[in-house]
Amino acid sequence: MKQNILMPITTFMTTSYHNSKTSFRSYLSPDTYLLILAGILFLCNSCEEDGTIIGNKMLPGSDFVTLHSTDTLNINSYTMYTDSIESDNPSYSYLGELYDPYFGSTTAGFVTQIRMNDLWGGGVLTVDSIKLVLNLTNVVGDTSAGHILTISEIAEEIYTDTMYYSNKKTPLTGYSIDVPLPGLKANTINEVTLTLPTSFGQYIIRDTTMLFHSNSVPDFRSYFKGLQFTLRSTGDPVFLTLSLTPPDSYSSYSHYFVIYLRDEDDVTSVFFFILDAKAKNACYNIYSHDYSTAQADKKIEHINDGFRDTLAYQQCMSGVFTKFTIPGLDDIKNDTSLKGIKINKARITWPVHYDGYTYYGSSFPSQLYMGYCDNTGSKYLIHDWYISTSFFDGKIDTTAGNYIFNLAYYVQQFLEDSTDVLKPEFQLILPAGSVQNAILKANDSASPVKFDLTYTRF
Repeated sequence: MKQNILMPITTFMTTSYHNSKTSFRSYLSPDTYLLILAGILFLCNSCEEDGTIIGNKMLPGSDFVTLHSTDTLNINSYTMYTDSIESDNPSYSYLGELYDPYFGSTTAGFVTQIRMNDLWGGGVLTVDSIKLVLNLTNVVGDTSAGHILTISEIAEEIYTDTMYYSNKKTPLTGYSIDVPLPGLKANTINEVTLTLPTSFGQYIIRDTTMLFHSNSVPDFRSYFKGLQFTLRSTGDPVFLTLSLTPPDSYSSYSHYFVIYLRDEDDVTSVFFFILDAKAKNACYNIYSHDYSTAQADKKIEHINDGFRDTLAYQQCMSGVFTKFTIPGLDDIKNDTSLKGIKINKARITWPVHYDGYTYYGSSFPSQLYMGYCDNTGSKYLIHDWYISTSFFDGKIDTTAGNYIFNLAYYVQQFLEDSTDVLKPEFQLILPAGSVQNAILKANDSASPVKFDLTYTRF
């Protein structure tokens, strides 16, 4: 403050307060007191304003930054579907059928090679019995006994370095067996041992000269090309999840055939054919989705038609998915006055749809991921996931009823990308192995998705 303002205030307060013989109340009239108090407040306020003005004159404009925030950028979402998704070398494989009143019926199976675990010892051997061991990581649906597993020989050799798609029609030789499943336990791991016809074991080893593996000449894989696994139910469906991913060096196999053999001298032995072999087998999943079986009042009405529905859908096993765009990001990128801004926050809050029956808190996937498409159409997880999975979030808040995604780093990369590789186009992705679907609010819903953007402008 200026000295001529500060000194009178200081002098007045000092002489009034420290004089013990003079009463402040008696020395000044009430009206005078009020006038002086008003003057002090006025002068103090003048000091603040004057200081701010002086500061502005001393600093150049380039030394100031401005923080801007907006939640008005729209997110346009669409329900998409393609029946041809790459499904080779899957993390999880599936058997059976799922029904959802919104999504209809989903049927799944898989195709895989089998691999000899040991060298064939030779000799004339008879099959006493054969069993199939499967380790199911999850079971949903009707867990009672009686569902029928069909195992069919495939007619063409498959390869680990070849792309296979979910709608592939696999040629079969016509040889197959049916095996009933026992009763299962829901929503937990089940280790199942199935007894197969002895004729199946004898069929596999019928040409013992081909019981070897080689990368230079046709071997067992060319002789016995592999198997297709499907499951059917006569009543309510069941749905099984398993992983054919090879175990690590210290773990045991989880899925295999074991053949019990006897030679001419009644000496017994066993021989294994492995599904989740460490020398990896070629494998791919097959899916089919029938949306026509959904309940009439819940059926998805708009798929692949570009309609901005009030609900967004995310389905397991390569079913329908949510594609969305944020066109306002293009506007920011093309605005020359916003060049060089730094993104402080870019957060999507996506509300879910609870119907009180099929869809409630625990029925949703615990987490969703977010991917983006580059200018070639290739899809990747957004950068923020790789930088920090905890920062990215993507987890459901069942109390608030929403998913939250942070994508500040991706938005910054998009704004700085001069090659047009990155696009403001995204899609939601379910975790590997999930058999839960998600329904979210979108577009012109009463509680639409919200995008919060905060940036610093220099």
